[in-house]
Amino acid sequence: MILLNPNQHNREYKDEKSREIMLKTINFFEQKGKQKLKEDDRNRVWYEDFLNFIKDNEIFYTLLTPEKFGEEGCRWDTWRNCEFNEILGFYGLHYWYTWQVSILGLGPIWMGSNEAQKERAARLLKEGQVFAFGLSERAHGADVYSTEMTLTPQADGTYLANGEKYYIGNGNIAEMVSTFGKVADSEEYVFFVANYSHKNYELVKNVVNSQSYVADFILHDYPISEDEILSRGQEAWDSALNTVNVGKYNLGWASIGICTHAFYEALNHAANRTLYGMKVTDFPHVKQMFVDAYARLTAMKLFALRTSDYMRIASAEDRRYLLYNPTVKMKVTTQGEEVINLLWDVIAAKGFERDTYFEMAARDIRALPKLEGTVHVNIALIVKFMANYFFSPGEYAPVGRQDQPRNDDFLFDQGPTKGLGKIRFHDYAEAYNSYDLPNLAVFREQIDLLKGFLAGATPDADQQRDTDFLLSLGEMFTLVVYGQLILENAKIYELEEALVDQIFDFMVRDFSKFALTLYGKASTSEVQMSFLQQMIKKPAVDHDRFANIWNEHVLALKDSYEMKP
Repeated sequence: MILLNPNQHNREYKDEKSREIMLKTINFFEQKGKQKLKEDDRNRVWYEDFLNFIKDNEIFYTLLTPEKFGEEGCRWDTWRNCEFNEILGFYGLHYWYTWQVSILGLGPIWMGSNEAQKERAARLLKEGQVFAFGLSERAHGADVYSTEMTLTPQADGTYLANGEKYYIGNGNIAEMVSTFGKVADSEEYVFFVANYSHKNYELVKNVVNSQSYVADFILHDYPISEDEILSRGQEAWDSALNTVNVGKYNLGWASIGICTHAFYEALNHAANRTLYGMKVTDFPHVKQMFVDAYARLTAMKLFALRTSDYMRIASAEDRRYLLYNPTVKMKVTTQGEEVINLLWDVIAAKGFERDTYFEMAARDIRALPKLEGTVHVNIALIVKFMANYFFSPGEYAPVGRQDQPRNDDFLFDQGPTKGLGKIRFHDYAEAYNSYDLPNLAVFREQIDLLKGFLAGATPDADQQRDTDFLLSLGEMFTLVVYGQLILENAKIYELEEALVDQIFDFMVRDFSKFALTLYGKASTSEVQMSFLQQMIKKPAVDHDRFANIWNEHVLALKDSYEMKP
């Protein structure tokens, strides 16, 4: 089974330490129980019990320390980290969040050239500490060009740091806050480390109303020595963007975990309830919503897993991950919202009840598309790759499942963040020709029409500057990329063909929806409208296929998991 089920966690781990971490983490939350989980959430209790568990079992130390700086079993292994991401998301966004912002905080440290600070980070990880990423600011958000944090050089060769950072997770307890700024006299970008406990570090407030602490902090003449500088100039700039490349991928996994837990809870509720003399799950519209939610959730996980493969084999010569990674951030997280909406339409008022996991899920799933760059920021990045993707494929060796227990060195040596327009991709047609399925055939027609649109009705200069126009076009392109990696992974994980075809049922519908949206834009030309009108298609109907997915994949999960009280 591709979805996480804590009652049947029989995943293929390559080493016993990894299995032990995952099972211990599941056990921690199951022993805590849903009642206490919800009570802590309602009362916004700082998750000290979880941090103590992490410390006692050296979990962040094992998972987030590159093997060069840690003991046996330590490595930065993206495949393994995906598993942990999903488990934390499954039990609650706040527990995932402290992990996520530690990953971001560690990025500039592991990417920098300051070996002493790397050794210090490893020591702190072993001690159970968490980390923070001081990048965004109140006035500028993630507009790092406009950062106002400054280091002012002093006569003795040190610096004084002044400025405010805003929306900084773990900023209340991190002894190493990786902070981005500029040198005052040269405007050179710089990353340095600050400590929350220093007297010149003012912790202003928690800017959110939740269990997590998302800090607003100010540095007042905070003394910084050369020993505390992680990187400068281009290296600092690249560290900022490359850290986000690593971190934003995790948001998709939080969505997958949240949706999976919500799916079990919603199915159990509906399948055990009778209305108007019928089981709720016997209503045709309820079956449709559950099948749609299940297909979307399975697709989310297939795509995120496959992206991990390309992240793990990445090199200076193969940077395909720079398309797939923001697609996880943008597409998997928004699909998470779709899944929760479908489930919520089934369980209705039950989704508001204080004792359900779903009440948290419905609130928290909205956050993920809005963190580490909004959806429109990531679509703007994705469309940069569209021309090469469709019209200039490259040659690459086949990539299998990358679940080997090894350190992912390249993620911390990604190099310059330039040259995106030169990145080539393997031919998407190979994946789309690997199955002969009715809905896939319809989707291939839509792809061919999109490619014809780009070649024969190319957006003009004004449309290429119109972000509203490009966002809809980007959604359609993203679906092609999404489908490609789903198909590749369906082969690897030997998915039943009926399920693959059911996934492309919603893909055809979504593509049609975005085509209609673009058709309605003010600037769309008559020629473009003609192409777009042809893209609006109905999926292939197969009642037997639908019944198979409903009975063998969806309803079969009834009562297979429920969190302990």
